[in-house]
Amino acid sequence: MRFPSREDPGDSGWHIDPSFEFESPDFLDWRANITSKGRALLMLFLFSDVGPDDAPTRIRVGSHLDIARRLAPAGERGLSLRELAANDFSESAGRPEIVATGAAGTVYLCHPFLVHAAQAHRGARPRFMAQPPLLPAGPLRLDGTAGHSSPVERAITLALEENGSAGLTS
Repeated sequence: MRFPSREDPGDSGWHIDPSFEFESPDFLDWRANITSKGRALLMLFLFSDVGPDDAPTRIRVGSHLDIARRLAPAGERGLSLRELAANDFSESAGRPEIVATGAAGTVYLCHPFLVHAAQAHRGARPRFMAQPPLLPAGPLRLDGTAGHSSPVERAITLALEENGSAGLTS
């Protein structure tokens, strides 16, 4: 829930949503890895109408490819949100930005590595949204043995192939 305000909300930094090791009380210790352990999708549920002034989530288009390449060397252990945020997600800074606007009931289904950010609410009505995780049915397979790969698996594999890391397994 975000209310209209002239003040900086204090939570508008670029990030991805980590997907495991939530037992740490410091959310910056929560982790993400190349197989997106614990999260199949990032979902944005709009429970109120969200226009351009109503604090829509900002999204860096294509940033999931940058994050896949960043996570790959860390393997199964992955990186903490603190480690990922150390460079302010600069690898995706040149990506085009869009905002998640729409009527109440709109749901965005996004790659779990998508870099996104909150922003100030300059509108007139409160904005209601949620970002629940979609838990995976099983671990992602990046070695081509999964048979029919999911779109998330294909996007990660594409990013690694573009980086010369094809064939990486967890």
